[in-house]
Amino acid sequence: MYNFDEMIDRSNTNAMSTDGFRDYIFGTNDSITFPYKDEEFIRMWVADMDFATPQVIIDAIKERLDKKIFGYTRIFSDSYYHAFVNWCMKRYGWSFDRNHLVMSNGIIPALYELVDYICKPDEKVIFLTPSYAYFKYAADFHGRESVCTDLINDNGHYRIDFDDFERKAADEKTTLLILCNPHNPTGRVWTEEELRRLGDICIKNDLWMISDEIHCDLLRVGKKHIPLAKVFPKYDKLITCMAPSKTFNTAGLMLSNIIIPNNKLREIWLSRHYNFDNPLSVAGAQAAYEKGEPWLEELRVYLDDNFIFTRDYLAENLPNVVFEISEATYLAWINVRAYFNEVENLPLFFAHKAGVLLEGGDMFVQNSDSYIRLNLACPKSVLAEGLKRICDAINTKQETAELETHQATEISG
Repeated sequence: MYNFDEMIDRSNTNAMSTDGFRDYIFGTNDSITFPYKDEEFIRMWVADMDFATPQVIIDAIKERLDKKIFGYTRIFSDSYYHAFVNWCMKRYGWSFDRNHLVMSNGIIPALYELVDYICKPDEKVIFLTPSYAYFKYAADFHGRESVCTDLINDNGHYRIDFDDFERKAADEKTTLLILCNPHNPTGRVWTEEELRRLGDICIKNDLWMISDEIHCDLLRVGKKHIPLAKVFPKYDKLITCMAPSKTFNTAGLMLSNIIIPNNKLREIWLSRHYNFDNPLSVAGAQAAYEKGEPWLEELRVYLDDNFIFTRDYLAENLPNVVFEISEATYLAWINVRAYFNEVENLPLFFAHKAGVLLEGGDMFVQNSDSYIRLNLACPKSVLAEGLKRICDAINTKQETAELETHQATEISG
């Protein structure tokens, strides 16, 4: 019913994907050149999708456009809340009080605010690594110390090192956990047992918890997301962050749901936060929650197929990579250590040698050397070309290295 194979030209739209890669990935604008023109790159980096936003969202925005006025807007009616809470009840069996819901332009801006509201200047923020870098950036911005606890990597499958986490959480200066649930970049969907054990440690040590659940709808078929707040419904020092942006490819509309059950913290938020919303974003998000499920279910099947294709292609063409299909997200987390040394700049290598834009493990704080993260939310034809280029570049690199070794052996012999 939905055409996920459609090729959509994003050029000349000010998209990060097409226009922002030099600064974001390489830290430069015009000073770096590549053997590929911009339009020749395969883009598998920034975490939005190359699929059309669902028509129900576009239609809702058009309907709101017909109202002709776009003045200061806040969500006053209950219709948005009911659309969102019904979505949460149907998909996760979880609900929350209407008064606990506040809105933000994004989860990243919310993290920046919440770290400041929660943590005193000498207190610390803890998170699991590898980590979405903005967890650390939010702490850094306010001069709060970051505490990293490395996930245990069992041949591509990650699990929490609870002993290490408990030891670090016991520090009286550690006051906030920022959790990614499901986890980016590894794609883990945390089980109820894992969430309960993690939360119990936090409660024992009186930690605040922020659960970033932006990827919660993008699970492999058959997987189930459990909101952390569902496991601990009575612990009010727990903030849940969700958004339609990843799910429905509406990141540019900048609207996120922040659920704050703690009255004092919510009062601080409402007194300091610039509390207005984009009217078009509200209309689109409400339509997504009310009418977007059929599109999402077809998307999940398409993404599952892309993951299977990626696994099989890599197994055939790069047998020494370590890759496990992610339980959630549309992001593949791939260990290429067998083909590179740890100091190699992987994004630069693949941009120059393959014409593929991707993110390397060095962008995920620590415990991530020699990894690449590939965005698989693209038409299968684009995915196939991207994987071909990646594999060809690595295999050419290997062949060149072997030839040079052979020539050096002959000369020395």
